[in-house]
Formats: sequence, structure tokens, C-alpha cells
Amino acid sequence: MSDIEIDVPIGDSFSDNYGEENLLSAKVGFAQLMLLSGGRVIVEVTNAEEAKIAEEGGAACCVVHQGKRMPDLSIVRKIKQAVSIPVMVRIRVGHFVEAWILEAIGVDYIDESELMGYAANNNYISKQYFRVPFGCRCKNLKEALARIKEGAAIIWIHGEEGSSLGGTVENVKSIMQTTSNLKHCNEDEVSTFAKEMDASDDLVAQIRDMGKLPVVQIAMGGVETPADAALMMHLGCDGVCIRSEIFEFEHAYSWNPSKRLPAIVKAVNHYNNPRVLAECSNTEEADDDTDDLV
Repeated sequence: MSDIEIDVPIGDSFSDNYGEENLLSAKVGFAQLMLLSGGRVIVEVTNAEEAKIAEEGGAACCVVHQGKRMPDLSIVRKIKQAVSIPVMVRIRVGHFVEAWILEAIGVDYIDESELMGYAANNNYISKQYFRVPFGCRCKNLKEALARIKEGAAIIWIHGEEGSSLGGTVENVKSIMQTTSNLKHCNEDEVSTFAKEMDASDDLVAQIRDMGKLPVVQIAMGGVETPADAALMMHLGCDGVCIRSEIFEFEHAYSWNPSKRLPAIVKAVNHYNNPRVLAECSNTEEADDDTDDLV
């Protein structure tokens, strides 16, 4: 195999004005602002109609996906024209040309996802070379640190099977507990842990000082109900991702996305209030009295 160097095009103004560390902090800041400006719920969509439902339901951002390849740009443009919330587009792992194209047309975020398959034999994009913030999936802390090292600003935490709520809960708890426990470590212990995780001492020290990962953490996988979403917030996530399957069952209230999404958004933003959660979880018609439930 020939040893070929590939020059990844770098956005000019952003990379000129920020160092690598400050650039990642800026991207994380954009992602945090996106969540706080919206409902802290991100929704997968496949077309403009679903994107409109997501926006009307209070979603902070929509993730566009289409099969096992980058979505057709005509679909991306239609979605960007249809909604005012940020638009993220999913691409194959390692396909920096897809990322370059999407940055050129002005998408707000890029999701480099194993759900789309691999374009470069498990090699991920060096995301620090792009101005647009990236999201990446992880199942454990070592994977999360690897993606952060590459420049990811958003980490999707999911279960081993990808769609299991129990697996997602287990992995979220593991990551949150381990990062929280680092605050008790001295410099030697930080260095030892960094070697075990194949991460830099500086990154692990930053996590120790913050008590959490220095990026946005989103629960993805098995989050289908308001109660599921509230649980993830209690575990320490910054938000949740709702898979596009929510649009496949519109015949009943409990699976009608136009009613389910606002309930999930409300639950995420009131996850400490059981009475509000009871209201969000009521699958009867709106005129039913939820006071009888609590």
C-alpha cells in the first residue's frame, strides 16, 4: 500500500483566528447554545415534512439521514429552506470529502456516524480541520476520548446494540461515573489513566477539573417516551436524540410525532418535576384531567 499524504482543505477565516484548542471550545459553545436555544432535543429526519414537525415540536436541531450514504443535497437544501432550526447531516465515518461538501453548502453540524458505515477502514475524520462542529457516537469513555481527540464537539452515547434503552442507560452511567470519579485523582493518577485511555494528560486533567467531558453529551438509542428522555437528563446528559422511527407510527396519539415530540421536549426541560412528567406521559386526549393521575 502506497504511503500517500492527503491534504484536507481547511476553512480559512476560522482556522486563522483560533488555535486548535480554542477552535474546539468554540464548536462546543455553538453546540451548547444550540441546545439551550431550543428544547435540548435533537430529532432524526429524512425529509422537509418531518423537519417541520420536529421544529414545531420544539426540537433544537434536526439530523438528516438517508440510507447508507450522505443524503442527496437537494433534500438537505429543501430542509434548510423549510426550517429555521439548525440542520445536522449524517455522513460515513472517515469520508472527509462528504464533510467538505456539506461545510461548503453551509450545514450547521455534521454527524460522522457508524450507522452509515465506514469509508476509510475505521479511520475517523480529523475534525479539527473543519469549521463546522461534528457529532460522533460512542459506547464507552475510551471511544469518547478518541472522538474528542479528533475534534468532536458532540458525543452521542448509545448502547451496545445502538437502539436499546437499557444499553444506553448503562453506558451513560458508566461514562458519567468514571468522569466524576476523576476529580479525586492526583497528577500521577491522571497520567496513568490517560495512558490506559490512550488520551492526553491535558484532556484527562481537564475532565478531572470539570467533573465531566468537555463536550456536549447526547443520549441516543432507545429514547422513545417523555419518561425515557427525563431519565437521561437525570443521569447527566445535556440532551437526547429521538430516532426517525417516531415518524413511522402516526395512527395513534402515543406515536403521533406532532404530539409526542412536544411532550418529550417538555419532559426534558422539566425532568425534575414529576407532575409535569405525568402530564407529558398522558397518552389520552388533551382534555383529560391529569390531576387524577398523580
